[in-house]
Amino acid sequence: MNHLSSRRSFLRTTAAALAAPAFIPNLRAASPNGKIRHVSFGASGMARADLESISRSPSVEVFAVVDVDKRNWDGITKAWPNAKLYQDFREFLAKEGDNFDSANVSTPDHMHGIIGSACITLGKHVYGQKPLTQNLRECRHITNLARAKGVMTQMGIQVSSDFSERWAQGLIREGAIGKIKEVHSFSNKEWGDMGTAPTNADPIPPEFDWNLWLGVATERPFINGYYHPGNWRKRRDFGTGTLGDMGCHMFSGWYRALDLTSPLSVKYSGPTPNKDNWAINGKVAYTFPGTAFTADKTVNVTWYDGSARPPAELASLVGGRIPDQGSIFVGTDGIMLFGHGSRPLLYPLDKFKGHPYPKLEPRDHWLDFVDCILDGKRKPSANFDYAGPLTESVLLGCLASVFPDKELTWDAANLTFPNNPEANALIGRSSYRKGFEIPGLA
Repeated sequence: MNHLSSRRSFLRTTAAALAAPAFIPNLRAASPNGKIRHVSFGASGMARADLESISRSPSVEVFAVVDVDKRNWDGITKAWPNAKLYQDFREFLAKEGDNFDSANVSTPDHMHGIIGSACITLGKHVYGQKPLTQNLRECRHITNLARAKGVMTQMGIQVSSDFSERWAQGLIREGAIGKIKEVHSFSNKEWGDMGTAPTNADPIPPEFDWNLWLGVATERPFINGYYHPGNWRKRRDFGTGTLGDMGCHMFSGWYRALDLTSPLSVKYSGPTPNKDNWAINGKVAYTFPGTAFTADKTVNVTWYDGSARPPAELASLVGGRIPDQGSIFVGTDGIMLFGHGSRPLLYPLDKFKGHPYPKLEPRDHWLDFVDCILDGKRKPSANFDYAGPLTESVLLGCLASVFPDKELTWDAANLTFPNNPEANALIGRSSYRKGFEIPGLA
């Protein structure tokens, strides 16, 4: 099937599914062998890790893998010899839309929205890598679509199922350090580039479909190593920088613990991204409505990436050294240092020596997704009703970086910045390349 017929069939299939009422079939009845037939969009990196983790369940059959780079196919064939292989996700969905039950969408960020939405439109359960989508409009769309279709969903913030983050959330919610006055989150990663894109064009490897990899993004020449396989995170049309890469992990700890909703405003300070790339060493200040777990009617959360770090006086209160990645909660009765993936620590140490940690049952983030599909009632811990608003908060910070030192007020209900028309123009893509439109996206 060529690209043109794939596109037409894809658009017809998804449009028809949008018009159909939501109906999720009984998986045991639908699958010939009684297993969840699973497909991975992506064959290497995080996609391979997600596929390996999901397929650990004896209830899962790896039905197919879709990847634009055929150089990644050999490893899939060796591990899952019966899996079907496709290069074009549209061709796969047009041909196999009735033959699978669930998917992990673990592609570069810019393709999360279109592939995830297409699968959900067909009534498939989706494990979507973080960030949920690459822009705010797609994030709201896929969140609402998943709710309307009634599918099981999970975002790939696997640390949110670890003991470490659940301990941190439990300590905050039990009031161990009192009401929370402010939070600081940080990552030393530098997924940005202060230079602009080179002007050269390189030969496209014969096994690699550059058109399919570009997908929804603006057409441009292939530059070897600049976008694919890993540097797309730095590029504004494809990734979401350090904040988008790590923010969904870091934010999850306090977002759930404090029972937060949408921020009221966001303000970025630091280097400005250029037309091609995200910046590095930035700081983002959020103001959220207060909750039962905060000290005031609003609570401030600040993000730092690269060489930008929390204030030295704050570091002095948690032993003098701040880990590369994590969060600091400042409460009315103490402080909690929560290094990414580490056991949370309460300060001052002498005051909290021997403080008990919440008792928790083990939870596997990937198998939680599988178990909820089989159960049909319980939702995964990072389902899109939770992950969607969380991702929106992250993406707001990414967008704010384009307008340094300007406070952007946020009207979440109407998906708009009342005080900045220029920012409104960046809430979603201004257009989609022909053949890569997202059906139903307003």
